[in-house]
Amino acid sequence: MSDLKQRLAVAVAGLCLAAGLGSGSAGAADLSFYYPVAVGGPITKIIDGMAAEFEKANPTIKVKPIYSGSYQDTITKVLTAIKGGDAPQLSVILAVDMFTLIDEDAIVPFDDLVKTDADKAWMKGFYPGFLENSQTGGKTWGIPFQRSTVVMYWNKELFKEAGLNPEKPPQNWAELVEMGKKLTKRDAGGNVTTWGVQVPSSGFPYWLFQGFTTQNNAILMNTAGTEVFFDKPGVIEALQYWVDLSQKHKIHPPGIVEWGTTPKDFFERKAAVIWTTTGNLTNIKANAKFPFGVAMLPENKRRGSPTGGGNFYIFKKSTPEQREAALKFVKFMTEPKRAAEWAIATGYVAVSPAAWETPEMKKYVAEFAAPLVARDQLQHAVAELSTHENQRVTKALNDGLQAALTGAKTPEQAMKDAQKEAERILKPFK
Repeated sequence: MSDLKQRLAVAVAGLCLAAGLGSGSAGAADLSFYYPVAVGGPITKIIDGMAAEFEKANPTIKVKPIYSGSYQDTITKVLTAIKGGDAPQLSVILAVDMFTLIDEDAIVPFDDLVKTDADKAWMKGFYPGFLENSQTGGKTWGIPFQRSTVVMYWNKELFKEAGLNPEKPPQNWAELVEMGKKLTKRDAGGNVTTWGVQVPSSGFPYWLFQGFTTQNNAILMNTAGTEVFFDKPGVIEALQYWVDLSQKHKIHPPGIVEWGTTPKDFFERKAAVIWTTTGNLTNIKANAKFPFGVAMLPENKRRGSPTGGGNFYIFKKSTPEQREAALKFVKFMTEPKRAAEWAIATGYVAVSPAAWETPEMKKYVAEFAAPLVARDQLQHAVAELSTHENQRVTKALNDGLQAALTGAKTPEQAMKDAQKEAERILKPFK
């Protein structure tokens, strides 16, 4: 770790005068930059360091990072600030909030800001899987930054103790159940000390659920964000499987599993297999005191995971100078070398193929191959659930999921109720 920390320190300290971003034509501009801190780790220090390097390379531009809590907190604060006349110039907000930001007339498409062929090439340089939640109506509204997929982590020591091959995680739904039974440990009183598998159902239940639905070859929404398919048979089957892990197979904690404590439960050997964001990779690498593995999610009818995470957005309530400066900052933050360093420091997926070709990333994955899992899973990934009135539609689904997981409703009833509520919310957009 010390070698990695040293290299990161050098990388962040020397971040990119090499990008050729001199003090340029943006003119004097102050930028307020709302940034969500939703995943553990020293991320604020990294963001502060990157902003300072940008200012050094662009002396006429000042960037003020404002740490705005969770993603949910951030969009709420941003929309409140816009209505109050104190809008930031740019922010990282969930990719799935794109329709909400468009409907609020809060953001400008990047197509209106880019001028040169080099700028246009930069916009096309991101993974297509990440652009699915960044584009609509033929325009690009968000630029991928801290993006992720859901991946599976497993404790190799616990696999060995259970008589399982520590190098072979479950590959499909049947194996997850079979191995989960061997990995679940109980004390003399019958109380569970280690769960075989743990999938969080607070924070982002819909996102983890999209792992199950994608694997069952079910899609939750249309690309226009005007229709959802929560009550389709494949969706109900996927929820039944998640519920069965706990209620039938007894290999998964009952009720609601906390998003924030799931990595800690993994460190403390309370869960042998967990599903969480690849954005937790650096956190787990630093804190797991045992050998662990990272794998794609298990398949059923197919492999699959939703993409996730945040995009950069530039806000309409800004001057032309501020927009130009904000574009320059977004380009600076997503340049291949910097995208590689950001991915190494955090565990998020480097957002462009060019970032994976940098010497920094090649050296890192030669020593630690786990980040390649999330990158390679992109070919099986689908767009994260995103609709108009996304917060309300997502809440309808989350409420249904939690009702099923707590046993308050059957999976079928929960999804029918969620569908009915979502259709009511989306009616004006059809």
